[in-house]
Amino acid sequence: MADAPITIPEEVSSLWESLDPAVRAALIASESKNDAESASAVKGSNASGQQGRRALVSSGPRMDDASATIIGGSSFTKREANPGWIKVRGDVYDAIKAKRDEELSTKVPVEIEVTLPDGKTLVENKEGVKYQAWRTTPFDVAATISRGLADNSNVARVTYTAYVSDYDPAEDGMEAADSLADAMGELEIDGVGEKSKMTMLWDMSRALVGSVSKIEFLKFQDDQDARTTFWHSSAHVLGEALERLYGSRLTIGPPLAGGFYYDSYMGDSNAGGALKEEDCESLSCPCSYAIVLQSLYLLVDKLSSLPLVDDKPVETMVAKIIKQKQKFERLVVTKEEALEMFTGNPFKEQIISTKVPDGTRTTVYRCGDLVDLCRGPHLPNTGRIKAFAATRHSATNWLGDTENDSLQRMYGISFPDKKMLKVWKENQEKAKERDHRRIAMKQNLIMFHELSAGSAFWLPHGARIYNKLISFIKEHYWKRGYDEVITPNVYNLDLWHQSGHAMHYKDAMFCFDVEGKEWAMKPMNCPGHCLMFAGKIRSYRDLPLRYADFGVLHRNELSGALSGLTRVRRFQQDDAHIFCREDQIEEEVIGALDFMKSVYTTFGMTYKLELSTRPTKALGEVELWDRAEAALARAMDTFAGKGGWRENPGDGAFYGPKIDIKVMDAMERVHQCATIQLDFQLPIRFDLQYNTGSKEKGNEFARPVMVHRAMLGSVERMFAVLCEHYGGKWPLWLSPRQVMIIPVHKDWNDYCQEVRDKLHDEGFYADVDLSKSTFQKKVRSAQVDQYNFQLVVGGKEVENGTVNIRTRENKVEGEKKVDELIVYLKAMRAEYK
Repeated sequence: MADAPITIPEEVSSLWESLDPAVRAALIASESKNDAESASAVKGSNASGQQGRRALVSSGPRMDDASATIIGGSSFTKREANPGWIKVRGDVYDAIKAKRDEELSTKVPVEIEVTLPDGKTLVENKEGVKYQAWRTTPFDVAATISRGLADNSNVARVTYTAYVSDYDPAEDGMEAADSLADAMGELEIDGVGEKSKMTMLWDMSRALVGSVSKIEFLKFQDDQDARTTFWHSSAHVLGEALERLYGSRLTIGPPLAGGFYYDSYMGDSNAGGALKEEDCESLSCPCSYAIVLQSLYLLVDKLSSLPLVDDKPVETMVAKIIKQKQKFERLVVTKEEALEMFTGNPFKEQIISTKVPDGTRTTVYRCGDLVDLCRGPHLPNTGRIKAFAATRHSATNWLGDTENDSLQRMYGISFPDKKMLKVWKENQEKAKERDHRRIAMKQNLIMFHELSAGSAFWLPHGARIYNKLISFIKEHYWKRGYDEVITPNVYNLDLWHQSGHAMHYKDAMFCFDVEGKEWAMKPMNCPGHCLMFAGKIRSYRDLPLRYADFGVLHRNELSGALSGLTRVRRFQQDDAHIFCREDQIEEEVIGALDFMKSVYTTFGMTYKLELSTRPTKALGEVELWDRAEAALARAMDTFAGKGGWRENPGDGAFYGPKIDIKVMDAMERVHQCATIQLDFQLPIRFDLQYNTGSKEKGNEFARPVMVHRAMLGSVERMFAVLCEHYGGKWPLWLSPRQVMIIPVHKDWNDYCQEVRDKLHDEGFYADVDLSKSTFQKKVRSAQVDQYNFQLVVGGKEVENGTVNIRTRENKVEGEKKVDELIVYLKAMRAEYK
């Protein structure tokens, strides 16, 4: 195809300019390979030009199957509504279900009891019918309390006291691998960590299999696990629509932190698949360029303008599915049965072959005509979804490997209330306007350069904000008893072997040779702080030690993963580590929580707290874990009050329990920036000890507990969060442009300069507009540039030694003496306004 004129929308041009140069280079490199085999995916290159087979954007699960390249073949030959294989699959499902129903009939429905979070134990429903294993569901228990609770709960979180004797988790498919775990883990979905063996999410419609020591009914508005379940079920509905409309061969459809997607195989353009030139005509560009734009929008979360598959038929079909209130049915299948059920879908066959061991069972879920390989849990029925929107599309590849089959990815969002979707759409528009990359470029705060990809160049005005954030935290350090330390940027790799990071993290480190030995730039500060603690004999009287470090960190992120300031290679953290005695944990955690509250209250952000407890693969003594978790719980009760936080069972790190702090910005988006984590393992790896003062043999020394904590997290990422939270309208204390002085006539320029110097001497960022622009244009320019105040000066102001004050919002506050103005501004700065 001959090159066609390219019309680039202004929005796309703006986004392009705001991207890291390494990302732009990767996209340009991909565009230059405009051939049939590479048009469906974007490849990038690292410094050596060899990116290997890793996709630039996390786009699917990983499976250890090097033979998987092009497997789609003739499984999709043309778009076809309601293809015949859907009924064949349904018939197989029905036959297998008959077998499982026969097995279920042999189970003994013994009586069970269920304990609520408040400690109350229930044993029967409102009619006096006893709860029974294999019969009673969480929905039944919730309905005993109120029908409204049952109807509004998405999923239950249950902790079993014990299973009934005839229940076998393996027979029930509970020990099979989760085919979505990799995708959800890579996408950092909350709630996918390993729960304790007896605590798990449970379908509201699935019969209980033992007495329950604690049951929680989770609602969309209140719990991330509930939202994840809701969006996972919505992904199944989207998958059903794609199958019924186009005969798509579904691959995976995981929930995201805010929504969901489904990847499907639709052949190539010759088979009538999604990637056809006529599908991209609205972009006024060749198809290959559309793919580049598509990748661009994927990276900046703005793919809504790429109509690769028409949204309307999908949304119409989804509406029908929702109206039908199709039940989600769980079915246990053997590996052989699963392979039979998904015959003809090479992607599902490969998942089953590689993820499900021979001789074991897994699970599928059915809603309507869809049968999908899935661990669940799911909503009771599709009618729980009240609002749905297909949001955008992209091309991706099977297993995230650019040499594998091209897939079509459709993203969606859904809610249990139509008003929520309306608010979400409004917030999406705000998010476009508030994108930190646009604001930073417009306000001339940062820049990037391909000669140091992934590392921001902080321009003068950007550096003002960056340094102020650091100073803000340092002020807290001074008040809260922290000692700042400075540690090396490079270490012999032996340090990272000792800490354990090299085993799991080396690929993300910048390593190099020094005199025949391997060294690396530090990606975190904690091992260096351990060396400092071990540098001398410590006494129990020395504890707690609070080391704070703003050292520069480097992580070797792939070029395609770089995204503005939210994913970079060079950054700083407000990193601190507290070494304390076990009996000091509670006090130190309360202090850290108070620190966090002060910081985010200053930013005008709210937060929620979660206690993540011992995972199955935890290291260390159970008794120590129990004591530490109890100390954290007491600290959170003291700080937030009972009921002011929630427990996230089994989601702690392997080295210790942690407090997850979710902060909400002005658009109600959730960010996890601050963290408080206990660590029992690094003190062991570095053999850290302190003298206990005891004379008893064997008790002379003890290990400290290490507390990792950060308030901002990455300063770069927090800058991006605050930039979007404030929409570029920085509060005075943080603003890089605080005062613009505007003379009405050039005769007053000298007086304006005197006022500017006076403000400068008091530590304020003040400028004078000496341009030849009109007065109105000067005022407007200062407001557009987000100066907090404009000080207008005319003859009267010069005579009176005053200035006339206007705000950024063009509110006229009137005349004020310069000294009075300085007192006023100082008060605002001191109060973080």
